[in-house]
Formats: sequence, C-alpha cells, structure tokens
Amino acid sequence: MENKVQLKRVYDRSTKGDGTRFFVERLWPRGLRTSVMTDAEWLRDVAPSAELRKWFHHDPERWNEFRRRYFAELKHNSDVLSPILEAAHNGTVTLLYSSHDTEHNNAVALKEFLRHKLHPVDPACLCLQ
Repeated sequence: MENKVQLKRVYDRSTKGDGTRFFVERLWPRGLRTSVMTDAEWLRDVAPSAELRKWFHHDPERWNEFRRRYFAELKHNSDVLSPILEAAHNGTVTLLYSSHDTEHNNAVALKEFLRHKLHPVDPACLCLQ
C-alpha cells in the first residue's frame, strides 16, 4: 500500500479521503472551536519551536532557512513523528494547518520531511540528508 501525506487547511471540511488527520501547529487556530476537530489529533510537538516560528513569521524570504532549521529540530526530536509515520504506513494522512500562506508554512515543510522518512531513496528528497 502506498502511503500518502496530504495537506489541508484546518478550516476546510473533513472528507472521507482525509484518512488520519493531524493538526500540526503549536497554537490553536483563531476562531475555531475544539469541537470542530474531534476527528484530528493535535500534535503540537511536531510544530516548529516557538522561537523558530516567531523568527520565520511566514516570510517567504526566510523559507529555505526556515526549512533547514525546522528539519534540524525534527531530526533532533524524531520520536514526535511516530504517530504520523505509523498512520502513513497504514494509509492516507492529512496534515492540518491554519496559515493563509499555502506554500510557506510548517505543514508544507513537514510533508517534505515525512516524504524523505517514508521514501528515503526518493532523489527529490536529497536536500534533507
């Protein structure tokens, strides 16, 4: 079975195709009641550290350096990835995020990092080695 990791904004409706859902941010999204995400597990420790999140501040100019630093944090604390990796080995995983920027956020970077963990021979992931 091929494992699939996909992204979705936390404000979008859940669908059957989402598989196992994980909210991967340190802070709870504004204006969202906890009852809306009963089908998702909140993994705040997977999110970038508060210091890194504040430094990045969703600045596209800092994207590559943010990714480098975030990947280093994930490598140092790789056990926090276990729930996602286990779910991905059993089917589809959806990483939920609240950022308005759909290209430069921690979930996008996390998906890239997970792709390397799940498919270490993927040449597109050599930047993580």
